[in-house]
Amino acid sequence: MKKHALIVLVFAFLTACNKSDDNVDYKEKNNEEILAYINTNKLEAQKSDSGLYYIIDELGSGEQPATTSNVTVAYKGYFLDGKTFDKSDANGISFGLQQVIKGWTEGITYFKEGGKGKLLIPSHLGYGSQGRSGIPGGAVLIFDIHLISVN
Repeated sequence: MKKHALIVLVFAFLTACNKSDDNVDYKEKNNEEILAYINTNKLEAQKSDSGLYYIIDELGSGEQPATTSNVTVAYKGYFLDGKTFDKSDANGISFGLQQVIKGWTEGITYFKEGGKGKLLIPSHLGYGSQGRSGIPGGAVLIFDIHLISVN
């Protein structure tokens, strides 16, 4: 009987220790990290209701996209530590705003054609707690963007 109880206890312990962070809510932690980054770099950012922070360096003067638009954007994506994980060439890439992470779907709509700025994207608007290849779960993503055109 004691042996059976010990086995159940060990199994319960190992199961508890083995739980993944797939459903961790990083919202508060990401918000604190983004605020620290903004403060350290002396940036003036706006925060949307979703938790996205954005900085408009140049608003642009052309058409402003909707969340359903197809756009061409030149960008550089990096982490809070400055390490680049992705970037386009100067000609940018074209895509539908419904085909990208939520932070882009929302954030690109704050600019007009020709606009430039930054998107500071908490993980719940990026790749979540699971991440993806090259991007760890819970990561804040920063993008320098140039909205070249609304197609």
